Amino acid sequence: MNEEFQRALKAGDLDAVRGFPKADLHNHGWAGADPASVGKILGKKIAPLDHRLTSMAEMHAWAGEHFGNPDPKLRPGLFEAAFARAARDGLARFEIGDDVWAITLDGSAHNVTNILKRAHDRGAPAVEWIPQLGMSRHCRIEDIRRWMEPFLELRFYRIVDLSGDEFAQPIENFKPLYRLAKKNGLRLKAHVGEWGDADSVRRAVEELELDEVQHGIAAADSQSVMRFLADHRIRLNICPTSNLMLSRVESLASHPIRKLFDAGVRVTINTDDMAMFGQSVSHEFLNLYKAGCLDEKELDQIRENGLSD
Repeated sequence: MNEEFQRALKAGDLDAVRGFPKADLHNHGWAGADPASVGKILGKKIAPLDHRLTSMAEMHAWAGEHFGNPDPKLRPGLFEAAFARAARDGLARFEIGDDVWAITLDGSAHNVTNILKRAHDRGAPAVEWIPQLGMSRHCRIEDIRRWMEPFLELRFYRIVDLSGDEFAQPIENFKPLYRLAKKNGLRLKAHVGEWGDADSVRRAVEELELDEVQHGIAAADSQSVMRFLADHRIRLNICPTSNLMLSRVESLASHPIRKLFDAGVRVTINTDDMAMFGQSVSHEFLNLYKAGCLDEKELDQIRENGLSD
């Protein structure tokens, strides 16, 4: 625990909060860059989302309107901007990567990986980078496996994550991919319980043998699921502003991270898509403190949760 970090929160001092080590364990590729940097690279003015949305469809529509479909040639600069944002925010640990389908854009797993390596070297060489492989729920299982295998052969990636529409297809469909990832030594994460219910969180953990859950906030609706997560040391990587702006919570003051923390579930605080939501990890800590959701000592404990597996 760090009393200076706690004092920085109480003082509302964003610059001071940035000076303490933190982690961002839940973000999506180059969308982890700040809006201004993304806009500069894309040649357009981009401001963060300024009104609440109510569905994944609305989120994708907003992203399509504001980001479009960037030229693949811009991807190296966008990833470098994401790493640079991590360095500016004082991140000590950054879990980021690309979706395995990116192999169709950059030609090979080597090319995708080299873009990420160069972006890290140029944008945040002092930040510990945990390379992550993403998978999209809407894709066919056979396609994901075909794209995934060349990445696994590199023996470079350390985490796998599944994201997208939680209702696109049953979670059980992804078991073969997760068994393959586990066989190759990857840590297992998946997005679940953002739009689904508490039972969907437990089912995903059991079916896919997850180590962590991205979001998972619906677990707060069930005492038994929260006990299950706490007993099995399953960490939830939560993104407060994303949950608020996508209408998954009523307010930051009433955010379910409070119930989850009180139930003994390990939680962390993250950004999701900073290019869309405009809030760094440091902002997120201050936002929750100012909302009265968690006090400075609890937030300091959560900060430390993100700095170890």
